[in-house]
Amino acid sequence: MKELCISEECIKSTGFSYTLSLINGKYKMTILYTLAVFQVVRFNEMKRYIEDISYKTLSSALKELEADQLVHREEYPQIPPKVEYSLTERGKSLMPILNAMCDWGEQNRLST
Repeated sequence: MKELCISEECIKSTGFSYTLSLINGKYKMTILYTLAVFQVVRFNEMKRYIEDISYKTLSSALKELEADQLVHREEYPQIPPKVEYSLTERGKSLMPILNAMCDWGEQNRLST
């Protein structure tokens, strides 16, 4: 097996970089976690659950996750409008990574 030489490589061409480009952002992983736990969530429910996220930031992050095909947005034609969010199959495929992070956090967080 050929040894890698850093001067001949670029992180942008790695799977790590691609994955990070999809989940990078202060709240994207939190949104994915929320949808993994609760499956189908309405916008205001998510806003209340995450608490410190602004409406604008939540809306923007959801739009980005939807554009990256990690989150599905279902809009119902009724009054008042009803919109629900859930993980796509692609989004669900990130769950082993998220679960590993949760496990690591449970094992390594300090007791309070």
